[in-house]
Amino acid sequence: MLQEIGVVGAGTMGNGIAHVFARAGYRVWLADVSAEARERGLATIRRNLGREVDKQKLTAQEAEAALGRIRLAAELEELAGAGLVVEAATERFAVKAELFGRLDGLLGDGAVLASNTSSISITKLAAVTGRPRQVIGMHFFNPVPVMRLVEVIRGLQTSDETFSRVRAVAEGLGKIAVEVNDAAGFVSNRVLMPLINEACFAVMEGVATAEAVDTIFREGMAHPMGPLTLADFIGLDVCVDIMRVLVEGLGDPKYRPCPLLLRMVDAGWLGRKSGRGFYRYEHALPDRPAAASS
Repeated sequence: MLQEIGVVGAGTMGNGIAHVFARAGYRVWLADVSAEARERGLATIRRNLGREVDKQKLTAQEAEAALGRIRLAAELEELAGAGLVVEAATERFAVKAELFGRLDGLLGDGAVLASNTSSISITKLAAVTGRPRQVIGMHFFNPVPVMRLVEVIRGLQTSDETFSRVRAVAEGLGKIAVEVNDAAGFVSNRVLMPLINEACFAVMEGVATAEAVDTIFREGMAHPMGPLTLADFIGLDVCVDIMRVLVEGLGDPKYRPCPLLLRMVDAGWLGRKSGRGFYRYEHALPDRPAAASS
C-alpha cells in the first residue's frame, strides 16, 4: 500500500485531493510555489474537516489526525519519497508538462505520476517522462471531499498494473472510479462543456437570461444547478481553457468558445472566485446567487 502521497497545487482541487488522502490515512505533501496558496489551502482543509466533524462524519480526533498527516512543501524535491504524485496545477499543457518532467527526475522508479487534468491528453503528458507506463489521469470532481466520482484515465502507454493500482487507491478513498480512455475532455467535459457553451450562446443571442436558462435546467431537467451557475463555480477561464483543448484535440469548430464567454474572461469576470461571472457574489458564496447586472 502506498503510504506517502504528493499533491502539486494547493488550490481548490489540490487542497481537496490532499484532504481526502489525509482523511484516508495517507501521509500527504501539499506543494505549491506560493506560500500564501499553501497556507490558504491548509486553512481550507482545516475548515472542511471541521464541517465534517459538525456533521458527525468524523470525530474531532479523526479530523486532527488527518490534519496532522499533511505537510506543506515549498519545493518539489520534498515529494521525492512519494509513491504517487497527483498534479493539480492550472489547466495548461505547458505548465503540466514542465511539472511532469521535473517530477519524473525526482521520484523513485516505482512511483506513479497522475494528473487531475479535466481535459489534457494523458498520452502527451506521459511522453515527456521516462516512465510513460506509470502515468495516468485521476480526474477528481469539485468539491473533492463531497463528490464521489473519479475518472481514471488511461494514456496510450499506461500499463494495466498502473491502472489497477490507481483504481484501487481511488476506491480506497471511498470514490467511484470509472475507467476512461484518453481523448480530449475525456467523458465528463466532452459532454458538459458544449452544454455550458450553448447556454452561453443562448444568453448572448438574447434567447433567455442566465437566470431563465438555469431555472429551466434545475426545474425542468432536475439538474442540481443550472449550467451557467456551474460555469461560475468551475471558473469561466477554466471553461475557456477546456473548450480550446477540445477544439485542438478533436478538430471540430463546434467546440469553439462562445464570444460572450471570451469577453467575460477578458473583463476578469471569472465566476465565483472573482466575485462576478454570470452572477455576482458578494461575501460568502450563496446557494442561489444574485443576478449580475450588465
